[in-house]
Amino acid sequence: MSGGMKERLCRGLEKVLNVKPCELPAAAGGILLFFLLFLAYSMLRPVRETMGIAGGVQNLQWLFTATFAASIGFQFLFGWISSKVRRKAILPWTYGFFILNLVVFAALVLACPGNIWMARSFYVWLSVFNLLTVSVAWSVLSDVMKPGQMKRLFALIASGSSLGAIVGPAVTAALAGVAGHLWLFLAAAVLLALAMLAGMHLHRWRDRTSPGGAGEGIPLPPGCRERPLGGNPFAGASAVFRSPFLMGIGLFIILLAGTNTFLYFELMSVVASSFPDPVSQTQVFGVLDVVVQGCTMLLQVFLAGRIVRKFGLAALLAAVPVLISLGFVWMAFAPVFAVVAMVMAVRRIGEYGMVRPGREMLNSVLSPEEKYKAKSFIDTVLYRGGDAVSAWLKSFFNVLGSHSPWAMLAGAAISLLWAVTGFLLADRFRKIAGVQGKE
Repeated sequence: MSGGMKERLCRGLEKVLNVKPCELPAAAGGILLFFLLFLAYSMLRPVRETMGIAGGVQNLQWLFTATFAASIGFQFLFGWISSKVRRKAILPWTYGFFILNLVVFAALVLACPGNIWMARSFYVWLSVFNLLTVSVAWSVLSDVMKPGQMKRLFALIASGSSLGAIVGPAVTAALAGVAGHLWLFLAAAVLLALAMLAGMHLHRWRDRTSPGGAGEGIPLPPGCRERPLGGNPFAGASAVFRSPFLMGIGLFIILLAGTNTFLYFELMSVVASSFPDPVSQTQVFGVLDVVVQGCTMLLQVFLAGRIVRKFGLAALLAAVPVLISLGFVWMAFAPVFAVVAMVMAVRRIGEYGMVRPGREMLNSVLSPEEKYKAKSFIDTVLYRGGDAVSAWLKSFFNVLGSHSPWAMLAGAAISLLWAVTGFLLADRFRKIAGVQGKE
């Protein structure tokens, strides 16, 4: 490729995707990281959902409670790892641990196929695995990128997750039909190992690139990523409860989880009643995943970055919760599969395409320990705690009758509070970033 053609290509990419030439390796590494993570997760997700229905939709609140308890245990282990190993090694150690877990599940599938307790354990494990691995990936990105880069690139990088989630169900159908769950677990382990290499590439890119932007974000001493974070395994929780800003992010996550849980229970219920056959249920979940991820990728690549530049971070954090609140009101009067599926699709498209990149931008003003430990505590323990509480609340409303309109109106209220919290967080972020920029 000639020098002139290469220069024109770089200018075109910068104009269309808002990526500078020096940032292309980091953007590509981030996209690949999330592609591999979500390819592995989405390969296993339809299996998890079918296992959840097999255990009885009426028992889902118990699985959510078990997931919350498991999140606390995993968070303690992650806190210990991040305190002892150098910062650049946190991702490899975490992913290596989960790779071993996948090998163990493969052995269990081989030894005792169809065991209900193994299925329930896998349901809980995958729910924790998804949150923690993705949280660590975002922590690495916020560690190696400047705030200005995060604002421009995070939505684009998140498109890798959508692409992985589109490809995953097809891989699941192919492997499950030929070799069953055993090879799904082993293939996911290989993909996670490749994601680990992509995460290590991001640190190498930062090592080769001048940090620059001395006035942006938290100033860090040279070589700090070569040292452990220190502290203790509970430092993440204590950091959250000491900081009003982190508590605000935690409340935002709890309300997000509550909204998602209400929608998830309603979707599982209408799918179970509308599609009694487990094969049809898996197909419905797979089709919904493909539609959601395709639309999400378009939003992430072409719109989300422009939305935040034109309307600010508040648009990413508050617009989707408002739409979901209206969707809950709609479901209160029309609790049918088409409506529930549409509202769920809007929620997932908006969360992955706008809310997730937006809430990750909030981390640019945090210290390194907060980016890893406090963020992980929020993304796992508080998220799954919100899930568990919301699951029991939804079960209470179900006592009043299947598809209770009161449950939908409660979901609308939670979503509205979620929107207000997002708006206030965006305003607080703007003030903190302004103060740091002047230091």
